[in-house]
Formats: sequence, C-alpha cells, structure tokens
Amino acid sequence: MTTKSVVVLDYGSGNLRSAQRALQRVGADVEVTADAGAAAAADGLVVPGVGAFEACMTGLRKIAGEKIIADRVAAGRPVLGVCVGMQILFAHGVEFGVDTIGCGQWPGAVTRLDAPVIPHMGWNVVNAAPGGVLFKGLGSDARFYFVHSYAAQRWEGSPEARLTWATYQVPFLAAVEDGPLSATQFHPEKSGDAGAEVLNNWVEGL
Repeated sequence: MTTKSVVVLDYGSGNLRSAQRALQRVGADVEVTADAGAAAAADGLVVPGVGAFEACMTGLRKIAGEKIIADRVAAGRPVLGVCVGMQILFAHGVEFGVDTIGCGQWPGAVTRLDAPVIPHMGWNVVNAAPGGVLFKGLGSDARFYFVHSYAAQRWEGSPEARLTWATYQVPFLAAVEDGPLSATQFHPEKSGDAGAEVLNNWVEGL
C-alpha cells in the first residue's frame, strides 16, 4: 500500500509536533509546513489549532490558510481540522464579546459553553455518527481528550454531513464529517489508542 502524504499546516498555532508524531505512528508521511504548494499536493491536510479563535484566524490569514483550505475542499481533497482548527472552519466565532470571521466552510457560530466550570478539560465519550469513517471500529465507550471553552453547538450545514455529538452540561459538536472536510473538537493526538484509531481511519481514507 502506498504511504499517504499529510501536511500539518503551520500557521503559528497548534500542537504541530505532537500531531506530526501521531500521524507518523499511523503510517503517514508527514510534513509540517506553511507552504501552499505542499499543502495543495499532499493527500491530506491537517489544520491544528489551540488558543483563541481570533488569534488562530490572524495567523491563518498571514499564510492565506483560508484559501489553502477552500481550494482543497473545492477540489474534493481531504482536510481535517482539530480543536480550534475545527472551530475556525465555521462562519464566525464569538469569544469575550468579539465576533471574528472564520473560514466560512460551514455556516454558524462557535460560542461559549454554558457550563459552570470551563474549560471542558479531560476525557469524554461521544455519540458517533452512524456510517461515518472517523470512528469506524470504535465502541460507544471510547473516550477522547477535550480541552476547550467554546464549541459549535448547532449545525446549520449540509443535512448529509455526519455529525458526532458530545455533552458537557450542554450538547456540542465533537466531530463533523462533511465530504472531504472533517474535523474533531477533541485532540486525537492526545486521546491514546482511540485517538490513534480516528487518525488511522482518516489516513486510510485518503
């Protein structure tokens, strides 16, 4: 089987090396770069992200990352967003009263979790979308590592998208599979064997 090439997009945010190592462990040939040509040519593109929505979008725009993502999706080529890298795929994010325009691949907003204690930090189960690829082979007791205070809590996109939900006081989107564009709110690279299986499933599908 041919080794799949994956670019982890370097726009100044995210656990770049841990994402790289996790993808290498499941057999991908991984490059961490901001180069648009490499990102376009790779079999898969991973968009990481940690911290604030606004800061991530600022960094992404400096390398025209939103165009890199849009061009791949338009061409039907796989993209995987992780944590804030998932959030910035939505139309906008509202943090600390600031409404920031996102990549706009999906309509809707990322908003603060209505919970007495945030961030939501630690292990949680998910209600995996039936028929999806990311959670193939994983049981309903599989747990994933989350650390976030904001999330997409409604879905306004394609009715054909496969939606995986989790709950922390309120339901929120834990993962989306929508054609070539997939994303997880949790960190698969920090989620042990279950996270490795999610990454393996994604890489196998490239």
